[in-house]
Amino acid sequence: MNFFYSIGIYSYAVIIHLAAIFNPKAKLWVNGRRNWKNNLASFKRNELPLYWFHCASLGEFEQGRPLIEALKAKQDCQIVVSFFSPSGYSVRKNYELSDYTFYLPIDSKSNAKYLIAALKPTKVFFIKYEFWANYIFELKKQNIPVYLISGLFRENQVFFKWYGGFFRKVLHSFTKIFVQNEASQKLLNTIHVPNTLSGDTRFDRVMHNAKNVKRITAIEDFIQGEKTLVIGSSWEEDERVFMPLINRPDFNYKVIIAPHEIKDKHLYRITKSLKKKSVLYSELPSVKSENADILIIDNIGMLMNVYQYANIAYVGGGFKTGLHNILEPACFGCPVIFGPKFSKFPEASLFIEQQVGFSVATKETLEKVFKELDGKQDFNYILDYMNRQVGATAIIMRDIF
Repeated sequence: MNFFYSIGIYSYAVIIHLAAIFNPKAKLWVNGRRNWKNNLASFKRNELPLYWFHCASLGEFEQGRPLIEALKAKQDCQIVVSFFSPSGYSVRKNYELSDYTFYLPIDSKSNAKYLIAALKPTKVFFIKYEFWANYIFELKKQNIPVYLISGLFRENQVFFKWYGGFFRKVLHSFTKIFVQNEASQKLLNTIHVPNTLSGDTRFDRVMHNAKNVKRITAIEDFIQGEKTLVIGSSWEEDERVFMPLINRPDFNYKVIIAPHEIKDKHLYRITKSLKKKSVLYSELPSVKSENADILIIDNIGMLMNVYQYANIAYVGGGFKTGLHNILEPACFGCPVIFGPKFSKFPEASLFIEQQVGFSVATKETLEKVFKELDGKQDFNYILDYMNRQVGATAIIMRDIF
């Protein structure tokens, strides 16, 4: 099976290299891994403990980040962070707590041996969905503890199929797996994989952020104390659903839209769809915003802080294949609306159970849900719920250190 796994890995690499000819993201993936050995040589390994965190992309990084910060606060150590995806690396390549940040080289036996020999990690942490067999097998072979953090498992995954023996071996090679929920724990127990129910470290992160949120004067000038709907990480599919609502003449909320894509073409499509006065964030303060109804955030990185101004939030991605972060608005005690495709995001189901989140499938159901939320006064229970979810980082730190 290892042979077929290796064939699959190399086939994927060939496809990415071909796609790089015309796909900008694939080109970043390829170029980021060029000369990786020479780049690695610039990293100076010292005598301190070194902890290596590997994340697929930005979302997984945010799950590992609370543990990185806890480690840095606890002891003098080196931290290295690797990414699989350009969307993670490009945003966090200069992360201040990382001594070295890099793209994970393709998962081959030779790459695994070379990288591990160069880093000499004390412990290694893979986040959520990362199961690179050659790296994990090599770490186990060298008796280097390797952990999976915020693991999430579903019954339809290959680990739980009759033909999944090779991949079950990967899971058994982890020193321990920390899972987000009871469903994942029960699945791992069926195949006798050691695990601990820790919860989701993202709750620790967002609640910490909420306590340290920064005011944004330009947005406060725009809102002028009025009720506000914040629409975060929206895609075209989301926009087709919420545009009729916010374009209604009797819709009396200020609206902040932070689209997932901020290319000119996407921003142009949004502004052309609006029937009310809008302003881009980049135009402030030279353009006065007080008389505008809609503010469009045309930058990356400030959405978390923007959510503090939401009375109601809508989070995008639920009409495509990946729901974006619904924890960020909820940490401010804000009800969250999202689309119908959330089966891979257990926090969405939990939010619905607790009446923190509300799923909509059409523009009609969105209007109905929004009307119900607008008439509701007390959302204090949302913060109570969010505070009860905090603690995953402490559980992991106690267990490992």
